[in-house]
Amino acid sequence: MQKKVKEDFFKASWKYEEAPESTNHIQIKKQYDLFIDGQFVKPVGNKYFDTIDPSNHRKIASVAEAESEDVDKAVKAARKAFRSWSKISGKERGKYIYRIARLIQEKAREFSVIESLDGGKPIRESRDIDIPLAANHFFYYAGWADKLTYAFPNRNPTPLGVVGQIIPWNFPLLMAAWKIAPALATGNTVVLKPAETTPLTALKLAEIIHESGIPNGVVNIITGAGKTGALIVNHPDINKIAFTGSTNVGKYIQKAIAGTSKKLTLELGGKGANIIFEDAAIDQAVEGIVNAIFFNQGHVCCAGSRLFVQESVADLVIQKLKNRMETLIVGNPLDKNTDIGAINSKKQLETIKNYIEIGTNEGGEIYQPKCSIPKKGNWCVPTLFLNVSQSHRIVQEEIFGPVLAIQTFRTIDEVIEKANNSPYGLSAGVWTQKGSKIFNLTQKLNAGVIWANTFNKFDPVSPFGGYKESGFGREGGLHGLKPYVKFESYFN
Repeated sequence: MQKKVKEDFFKASWKYEEAPESTNHIQIKKQYDLFIDGQFVKPVGNKYFDTIDPSNHRKIASVAEAESEDVDKAVKAARKAFRSWSKISGKERGKYIYRIARLIQEKAREFSVIESLDGGKPIRESRDIDIPLAANHFFYYAGWADKLTYAFPNRNPTPLGVVGQIIPWNFPLLMAAWKIAPALATGNTVVLKPAETTPLTALKLAEIIHESGIPNGVVNIITGAGKTGALIVNHPDINKIAFTGSTNVGKYIQKAIAGTSKKLTLELGGKGANIIFEDAAIDQAVEGIVNAIFFNQGHVCCAGSRLFVQESVADLVIQKLKNRMETLIVGNPLDKNTDIGAINSKKQLETIKNYIEIGTNEGGEIYQPKCSIPKKGNWCVPTLFLNVSQSHRIVQEEIFGPVLAIQTFRTIDEVIEKANNSPYGLSAGVWTQKGSKIFNLTQKLNAGVIWANTFNKFDPVSPFGGYKESGFGREGGLHGLKPYVKFESYFN
């Protein structure tokens, strides 16, 4: 009885009051047009679609839907701009990119709120991770713009031309920065399409790009759904496609450009292995597990969605993880207390729910914390599955939501075999106090990015990308410049 009174006391004592971020300082238009050749222009077909707040299903704004003629206009504007942009000095290009970075910093608070409104992610993540990282990528590549001969010594790098870029809905502004910044630094011009469910920060970025004074047509941002993306991929005057999104769409793009001279980079799905050894700092590892799978509602291609715990500490880790999950707050993305925001769309919520049902029907032991969620909006309680095997679909297939599949292991060889038993190869995490063990696994895990005693840490200096069905090519770091250049002989 006394124990129960104490538990009730602490639950009551630690209830957080709501702390919503203000929206008074943001400016969102009722209707957004296409950004082509330095101006916002109406779509030829005069078609618009609504972008919706996933936390309450309210309409935020109407956004233009680009059709074939609009895509052609954007590509022509980019081609015309390329003739002069590719010839100006790297130092001058760097000035424009640097200016864009500074403008993002100046409007960071507005960007973060719009990102959370449109995408559903917690304001803490938008404010502290997405927006600062986006600015940092522009800063980083501004520095490389006049140093390409040092990046590729004795190779005479030159730009490819017009680049078509298609980005996903999970990190809208950050993905735009990942793609636009290195393309501009290397002298290319851009036609970018954001995801149809999260176009607003890309369109806000278009306003900043215009404000920066960059020459018209260097960056064009057009909106629409998959059809618009296909028009970009198939346009005959585009020299390169850079795509981040699902593996199925990536396969379509690869087939579509086969037999053409277009260059291609793909950053696709993932099913990251997060490995906890018995000598790990357990409390730190538990926080790492939470960050690996519940960050951004699990809408992360490199999420640690497969957890492998050494058998000797499995019971302890799982109990601590369950306890930690009971403290997670699911709710209003604009509340600074929120840990897990809204699922990006109704369609994605249905996909996640379907996988949870599959996991249950396949015999997995499900655990969900007791937490209240809003009645309206797209919400999913953080979920664990225990007693699953390598053959379970929730272990093999990407869910892209806050769902974690847990398995145990005894030896290093066993966990390496299990971790690599996946069609994907994007990310992995290793938790141990022994450096030799970390280096051993980094050589044997088939993953493009491997974190040690942390997870989901990003930096503009570090390259990112995967193997197998997670795609090819790298973004970020010096490696992120290479997909945007070709090498010509000095003796031509």
